[in-house]
Amino acid sequence: MLPSTLEQRLRIAGEALRQAVAELDPDRLTPGEAGRLLESFDQVVRTAATGSTLLARRVEDGEEWRRAGYRSAADFLAARTGSSLGAARRKVDTSKALKDLPQTRREMAQGTLSPEQAETIAGAAKANPRAERRLLQKAKTANLNELRDEALKAKAEADRSAADRHARLHRARRVRRYTDGEGARHLDICGTVDEVSKIEAELDRRLGALIRRRPAGQPLESRDAMAFDAMVAMAARSQQADQPGAPPSGRRQPAPQHLALLRLDISALWRGYVEGDELCEVAGLGPIPVEVARRLLGDAVLKLVITKGDAVAHVTSLTRGPTQAMRYALLWTSPTCTAEGCTRTILEHDHRYGAEYTHTRHTRLDELDRVCHTHHDLHTHHRWALVAGTGKRPMVPPEDPRHPAHPPRGPAATESPPLAAAASRSDIDQPASGRDPKRQAPSIGADLAATIDEALMRRARAVHQRINATGRQARLDLA
Repeated sequence: MLPSTLEQRLRIAGEALRQAVAELDPDRLTPGEAGRLLESFDQVVRTAATGSTLLARRVEDGEEWRRAGYRSAADFLAARTGSSLGAARRKVDTSKALKDLPQTRREMAQGTLSPEQAETIAGAAKANPRAERRLLQKAKTANLNELRDEALKAKAEADRSAADRHARLHRARRVRRYTDGEGARHLDICGTVDEVSKIEAELDRRLGALIRRRPAGQPLESRDAMAFDAMVAMAARSQQADQPGAPPSGRRQPAPQHLALLRLDISALWRGYVEGDELCEVAGLGPIPVEVARRLLGDAVLKLVITKGDAVAHVTSLTRGPTQAMRYALLWTSPTCTAEGCTRTILEHDHRYGAEYTHTRHTRLDELDRVCHTHHDLHTHHRWALVAGTGKRPMVPPEDPRHPAHPPRGPAATESPPLAAAASRSDIDQPASGRDPKRQAPSIGADLAATIDEALMRRARAVHQRINATGRQARLDLA
């Protein structure tokens, strides 16, 4: 398809802009020149953001994002533009709102609104169109935080009554969790005043108790830091309360909560710190010190890692679903959706193309992938499949030449047989009555083999023997 006139003009403008940036040398400019150029570049950014925002709703109207295997247009835009999923969702919502807000759209086209200002005004004006003009005037004199406060007031004005406002806020209640690039975990809570105040009241009570119990002469930390400690104490108390028959002293250790998410090399656990490429992390959240991992571990985890630490990739199950040991191994190797570009953590177990349970009547670890519901549905109902290999990789439609249904080309064709051929080998393709549920399959997935190798298992057994020899006091100092 030939590019339209608008596309050609954008390409010419983009090339001119790239050339200008390539010739830019800030050190050769005076501060005044730098300030004027900065404003010019910002004007370009605002104009480009306006065009991108206006187009977002039309992208959602099309089918390209569905054909590409994305759950929503926002997912598609986030992947294509390199933005976060939340930012892509807000862009689509703003684009829809601008359809009925011509005045805001004109201001955006003139470059007088930043993307953040436009998003704030469009969201509020969609709920309260009468506030659009007022918000546009506010944007000319106020900073972004003041504009957001005014937008929230405009939304509240649109509610017919306080009860309607309370119901709207209750429907929008949420708890969002994420890990930043530094590895810190964040928790964002939003809800109605009466509901959140219950959490705050308990938090303040425990915060006061922490302050009163501090040793004499110990300087106070910041209130925010101590409030965090109080929240951790709330969670610990709740865990103890959930243990039936736990003594009031709270000495009984709660059941381990991180069994399926803790990724820890046994050699690092024994040594007390990691070396080289060893791992000690909560899968999907980030690395933690070994001493923290030791506190998270309980007897049940120690038993799993050591006494049940056989190579689970060698086990074949005759049921459709994976065994518990397989689930733990899959959580280790695939904390997020296996489909490339997808970071969802609510996942399902999917048999690979050519190794579906209806054909093989068995479940093997090296024939499973963890994928989100959207990608599982694409595989099950639309014959999409992950390309051959392990780890993160693209999921492609049936007509894609990388689809495993197509014969491999080039040198890779001789490296390994297709899964369907592997599934028909005589050592596992036997009548159901003659199979041994614990029979070992002849191959191991490459990722898992690198993680749970034979040397690691020998070390694990040695550690277990030492624990049995020295009694309960030698539990790798986990207590």
